[in-house]
Order: sequence, then C-alpha cells, then structure tokens
Amino acid sequence: MQIDTSIVNKLIDDKITITGAESLTAGMFQSTIGGVPGVSAIFYGGFVTYSNEAKAKLLSIPMDVIDEYGVVSEQVAIWMAKQSKQIMNVDVGVSFTGVAGPDSLEGQPAGTVFIGLDFKGNQFAKEFHFSGSRQEVREQSVQAALKMIENEHSK
Repeated sequence: MQIDTSIVNKLIDDKITITGAESLTAGMFQSTIGGVPGVSAIFYGGFVTYSNEAKAKLLSIPMDVIDEYGVVSEQVAIWMAKQSKQIMNVDVGVSFTGVAGPDSLEGQPAGTVFIGLDFKGNQFAKEFHFSGSRQEVREQSVQAALKMIENEHSK
C-alpha cells in the first residue's frame, strides 16, 4: 500500500509541529512521516506505547482510565493524543490504539481502531473498522490519521 504523505509537506510549509503516540501501529506512523524530506523541522519525536504500563508510564495516562474504558477505546485514544502533544510541546498530537489482529482484544474484533487527535483546540477520536491482515490494518490506520490531520488542518 502506498501511503499519501502530502499533508506532511503542508505541515512543514506551515511550521505545524507534530508527535505521535502509537500502540497497534508500533511506530509505523512516525516512520512514515519520518520518510518525508524536511520533516525534522516539525517532528521531534514521539511514543510507542504498546502495553498498558507503557501508556501509563510514558504518557501519564491514569491506570483507572485504562481499567475503566480499556485500551481499545475513544477515551484512551484521546488521552494518548492529548498527553503526547503536551509532553512534546507541539501543535498536533495523534494517537493509535486498537486491534491489528488476528485475535480480538477486550471483546473488540481485529480491525477495530481508535485514532485520537489533539489539534487546533479540538480533542477527539474516531472509531474505524478496517479489514485485512495485521499489516493492512496498520497501514489503513496510518492513512486514516493523515486524512484526519488534513481535514482538521484545512478548517
């Protein structure tokens, strides 16, 4: 799958800084934007928080939030985006949490993904249901996040 990274160039042009907090994508988003020439001007680093403990330790997400809602949730996705943005002191925080598969997690089927965004004062998450292999679910997640960022940026 070819991932469209054209929004990254717009962020570079507009000097909008960004970070990521990734679970199921395990760094794929950050690796993808890292492939865009000049991205170091807006991307200083980010987080891969695969386990609940990493989410709590690296992003300071309260364990009671994780325990109450589960990691495959809108609430945790929003926390991940918000905390990553705050910790890195950037303009945009984007997060990924969900189930890449092949097994379900927390009663959610493979392909269930929540992508969180903290951008221009808006904090929200969207739920997606992707199909395909683990790799395809992860790639679709990255592409969907880039589209979400592009939509918010154009407002």
